Amino acid sequence: MKKPGKWALETVARACEEARAENRPLGILFVCLGNICRSPAAEGIMRSLVEKAGIADRFKLDSAGFYGGHRGDLPDSRMRHAASRRGLTLTHRSRTVRESDFDDYDLIFGMDDNNIDSLRRVAPTLDAERKVLRMSDFAVSYPGADSVPDPYWEGADGFELVLDLLTDACSNLLEVIEADDQR
Repeated sequence: MKKPGKWALETVARACEEARAENRPLGILFVCLGNICRSPAAEGIMRSLVEKAGIADRFKLDSAGFYGGHRGDLPDSRMRHAASRRGLTLTHRSRTVRESDFDDYDLIFGMDDNNIDSLRRVAPTLDAERKVLRMSDFAVSYPGADSVPDPYWEGADGFELVLDLLTDACSNLLEVIEADDQR
């Protein structure tokens, strides 16, 4: 089983510390291409986890994408269907990444290399760029996963794999955050 890298863990710890010092919720933004499959699923999974843990008030969660053609749309019906079979309801409306997201969120998770590169390009400062992390770094039960693949052109198995990866990654991210809060 892999572990998140030192840099990823330090970035999460720094974000947690800043949110605690400012007595505000920890802001987490999940980003993919169209904001209709991976990132709203990550948002929904993380929201479910923090609600079940009774700590939802400690988080500000959202998702966004780079492609604006789905702006205002619900997540892809196939993703909503797959998520609903796991007890998740995905109601997020697609939106594009904004420069202000780098001020509004402490951690910004890209799903693949293209998302990471795009986030780094639009980051207004070096400090903002340091908030960008790879979601798959926290998918510790999937040591071979270097990204969360886009299931849009895949069949049902692709959506299930994405939900498995994101559930693992979000669970491990929350575990890291809660461990940091105990320090």
